[in-house]
Amino acid sequence: MSSVLTDGAKAELQREIERRRAELSHLEKRLARWEEAYNGGTLRPDADFTTVSGTPVRPLYTPLDTADDDYLRDLGLPGEYPFTRGPYASMYRTKLWTMRLFSGFATAEDTNQRYKFLLERGQTGLSVAFDFPTLMGYDSDDPLSAGEVGKCGVAISSLADMETLFDGIPLDEVSVSMTINGPAMMLYCFLLVTAEKQGVPFEKVRGTVQNDILKEYMAQHAWIFPPRPALKVITDCFEWSSEHAPLFNTISISGYHIREAGATAAQELAFTLKNGFTYVEEGIGRGLDVDAFAPRLSFFWDVHNDFFEEIAKFRAARRIWARHLRDVYGAQSPKSWRLRTHAQTAGVTLTAQQPHNNIVRIAYQGMAAVLGGTQSLHTNAMDETLALPTEHAVRVALRTQQILAYETGVANTIDPLAGSYYVESLTDEMEAEAEAIFEEIDTLGGVVAGIETGYFQGQIANSSRRFQQEVDSKRRIIVGLNEFIESDDVPIEILQIGEEAAAKQEKRLADLKARRDGAAVEKALALLEQAARDDENLMPPMLDAARAYATLGEIRHALERVYGRFREPVTF
Repeated sequence: MSSVLTDGAKAELQREIERRRAELSHLEKRLARWEEAYNGGTLRPDADFTTVSGTPVRPLYTPLDTADDDYLRDLGLPGEYPFTRGPYASMYRTKLWTMRLFSGFATAEDTNQRYKFLLERGQTGLSVAFDFPTLMGYDSDDPLSAGEVGKCGVAISSLADMETLFDGIPLDEVSVSMTINGPAMMLYCFLLVTAEKQGVPFEKVRGTVQNDILKEYMAQHAWIFPPRPALKVITDCFEWSSEHAPLFNTISISGYHIREAGATAAQELAFTLKNGFTYVEEGIGRGLDVDAFAPRLSFFWDVHNDFFEEIAKFRAARRIWARHLRDVYGAQSPKSWRLRTHAQTAGVTLTAQQPHNNIVRIAYQGMAAVLGGTQSLHTNAMDETLALPTEHAVRVALRTQQILAYETGVANTIDPLAGSYYVESLTDEMEAEAEAIFEEIDTLGGVVAGIETGYFQGQIANSSRRFQQEVDSKRRIIVGLNEFIESDDVPIEILQIGEEAAAKQEKRLADLKARRDGAAVEKALALLEQAARDDENLMPPMLDAARAYATLGEIRHALERVYGRFREPVTF
């Protein structure tokens, strides 16, 4: 069939173009008259008409704001390039998002009971929160861990702790997400060997390990090694897992902590996607076929208070990722173009004042994530700004998602806000701003160079300072914090973690070291260190170290002797 237009078809197309131009011209004239009426009113003095990120919001959006959009080029259909309307064709009509609650506290035994509590109440996936020593790769009995064991998450110092954490929880049936970065490969190996001991082959283990070290240097600061060797370790995970654990997402490229540190929505979008492109480049540089590992890359976004800005961010992220993977990195598979994501409501928006207000914030943020097309969602508990959540608060957070899924109707149709002049315009604007930031990063020499010079840290700090100034001056109202304050605010019950967790962990570690085969541990650690010196893939020797019950800290120190430790540049 010829693709050349007939004269009649050309004439019809030209008439349609002229009709469209006439409509827009007429709209411009009507809009000018409307603006006269709008400007005759007195605007609310207590309102700041910008997004949370500071982007001005126009009073009205019309077809003029989306006149340059091409439906198939810019929106397309769900599950099809450019994936703006969603990564899968049927979205929530086939499968609801995975409902996760970020959970972990005190010891592995305590957290195991919380996991069973959540699974019994309808949670469909687990998300592990580790304590600060574990996040930094230290054992619970390390002097640097004093006072922090089990306080902000669960303490995991060895395979033995991981076995306890998932005792009675089959790892071929429950998907597990682990928020861990600096020592991510170590915890990943502990999980895989735990599955192995349950009789679950690696190829059936499902879940995600965050493993995103670049955003650690930018925002959260839970690093161990310098950027170059850290990227090498992550690429080892890509390479090994693509063959041996194909259902496991070996990285969750995270904007969450970037946003929590103070970045704007556009900065979160741009910095996160640029990190993602950097990981793709590392994999390609290793000689891997992009289509062999890119389909297992996933993302993790913050969901802040500005409802429409957050929805636009999700939609722009999918479009940008699809275009770059196809056109820049040469991916041939639609699975590589498809950006899949987990989302978490914004912890930074929760207030210690009037904490019950947080339930409302979380519900709206959760709805924004679903309307944005997330595949997995964590809703914070109302008390998380004060402490680790109580069982009551966790139950309310889970019920929030279930009400959203089963009572509101938002899962009935796919991308229901598509075509909104405001949402489409915001999506376009956010995409354009992200592309501009990509160019700025490229002029610095890329992400690693930007980290080494402090560029990202400085940009985030500036945005955070602007937002705090707006709150302090009441230009931006936070209900219960700087306006609508109550002097008789009643405290709520919070979960208290005492020092008994640290005592239990120290005893567990002492018992483990007494009963394990010390010679086997030393041999495994020596082979791991040598593999690092020889620039080999570290997954096989690290799995062997885990099987020998080498501890987290012992594995960290073996690699630190080869790779060194990162020192952050002082920029402000």
